[in-house]
Amino acid sequence: MDTVLQAALNGLVSGTILALPAIGFTAMFAVLRYPNFAVAAFATLGAYGGWMANAWLGWPVGAALGAAFALAGLVGACIERVALEPLRPAGPLTVAIAAIALNVVIENILRFSFGNDLRGYDLPLARDVHVAGLRIAPQQIENLVLALAVMAALFGFLAFTRIGKAMRATADNPDLARLKGIEPRQVELLAVLVGAGLCGVGGMLLGLDTSVDPLTGFRIVLSVFAAAVVGGLGSIPGAVAGALVIGLA
Repeated sequence: MDTVLQAALNGLVSGTILALPAIGFTAMFAVLRYPNFAVAAFATLGAYGGWMANAWLGWPVGAALGAAFALAGLVGACIERVALEPLRPAGPLTVAIAAIALNVVIENILRFSFGNDLRGYDLPLARDVHVAGLRIAPQQIENLVLALAVMAALFGFLAFTRIGKAMRATADNPDLARLKGIEPRQVELLAVLVGAGLCGVGGMLLGLDTSVDPLTGFRIVLSVFAAAVVGGLGSIPGAVAGALVIGLA
């Protein structure tokens, strides 16, 4: 029973971290109507962005998460505007395939820039916490708290801000949103920036839990896609539920 409970605890922590890129993936799908498989590259970029901010600049984890979000989000928005948006008239399948190709490009740019060595964050070592026969690392606790805080901020953004409501309206009915004065193209770009940024934050949290290398995001892309599908593509609460299911599985 202790083994089962320990596995369930680890699964909940992993699922919570997985929820962030799953939310990013499903948010982009809801607004743009195509699966952006470049989420793997965005997660890896976030892991490296956070690592550089932490290991090179000495930033604490919270500030490094901001760097991870910014780097992944800005690169994602640039890629959408320059490379993917012109391909949309050819159909969602063409754009999805192009996004897969971009994964390869970005992965190899990182490989040539940083090499294949595993990178670790500059964090102090700490003993595991033991509670009722269960073991959890302090870094896992911190990752869990940070992931929940980011998700709470996102739900608040979508529910209470004008821009968040515009994103939801565009996802629900882009034609009606346009009639209400919402510019879909700007909302789409914002959705990519936020979605890619969330993937970057998820990639950094994954790197904190393991290590950082050019395949950090690639290792979780199938789990991210599975979580989004299990929870219902386009549903952000569903992506969270799906991620927890996949994490426990």
